[in-house]
Amino acid sequence: MSHKRSYKNSKNALVLTGGGARAAYQVGVLSAISKFAPRNHPLPFPILCGTSAGAINTTALACYASCFQLGVKKLEWVWKNLTTSRIYHSDPYRVFSHIFKGIFASFQADYASKTPRSLLNNAPLRLLLNEVIDYRRIDNNIRKDFLTAISITTSSYSSGDSISFFQSESSIIPWFRAKRRGIPSMINSDHLLASASIPLVFPSIKIHNEHYGDGSIHQLSPLSPAIHLGGEKLFIIGVEQPKEPLHARENNPHPPTTATIAGHLLDGIFSDTLQSDLERMNRVNNTLSLINQENKRTHEGLKNINSFVINPSHDFNAIAFEYYHQLPLAIRLLLRTMGIANDPESSIISYLLFDKQYCQHLIKLGYQDALAQEQRIREYLEL
Repeated sequence: MSHKRSYKNSKNALVLTGGGARAAYQVGVLSAISKFAPRNHPLPFPILCGTSAGAINTTALACYASCFQLGVKKLEWVWKNLTTSRIYHSDPYRVFSHIFKGIFASFQADYASKTPRSLLNNAPLRLLLNEVIDYRRIDNNIRKDFLTAISITTSSYSSGDSISFFQSESSIIPWFRAKRRGIPSMINSDHLLASASIPLVFPSIKIHNEHYGDGSIHQLSPLSPAIHLGGEKLFIIGVEQPKEPLHARENNPHPPTTATIAGHLLDGIFSDTLQSDLERMNRVNNTLSLINQENKRTHEGLKNINSFVINPSHDFNAIAFEYYHQLPLAIRLLLRTMGIANDPESSIISYLLFDKQYCQHLIKLGYQDALAQEQRIREYLEL
């Protein structure tokens, strides 16, 4: 049996979560996995689901589903050569003119045409996406059976629902659940920009008649898109990180700083719901184990979902603390005016530090973490 056909029927699904610059860690994990597979091997995940920055990584992989190693190499090259200016404007003139334009826009009349307001202008990211991603390849890989489906999750500011835009083979139908929907679409840069639009930091994106932001905001069930698309073996690269001694200040007599509070808010958006959903899925699996096979067959949709989760072995905040001065001066000044400095207790810098040295460090960490679990990963993915 060919590798292509075996992966097509494997029901493996890759789930990449959000986290801004932290998504470089995912590339390191994928780089190690690509080394486990033979050269010119197809993507071992026919189902791809991404949220926020993870949506950008999954889309890049979807474009090279026919050759896993090539796709990872291209993705790794982009992250290893990344600069802040490729993601958002970081020079003093454009940083502060963007802020002042937003202030003046608040005085416009209601009938005036208005643009989304945000702390930073991520127009360079759109240019980067259009430069490195050929969206036409996604449909080609689906038609050639290298890919079953790809899902990009966003959050609708209009309805408050979690919206998963998916591109797939014809057998997969849209889904409608409480506060979450799956909508068939041809994935493009608008979907990625919307999914990666960190609230307040980057502007919302209008798709059709709704305004969308970061997919992690209303995502109460991060594993839902992968399961709706047919995934039964989920490989999840998360961002749940250990707290290292640098941050262990439980007896700190001072109140939390603005940076600490902002970091907690972002951590809650990007990681807490995933842990809750995994716990819920394990409870459902335990319940299903008590039901006999005959009853399972008569009730379509009752199936066990396996999962493999790999989380970072080191604290991203501690790593970002080392590279804080790689942030452009204008960005540091802007954050400072908001009370956000290089606080070792805060995680906000670890989300915004799109610097190649920091990203290379995270890629190396992800690579090492995956190597440490090589045998388990090989067995789980049947490489």
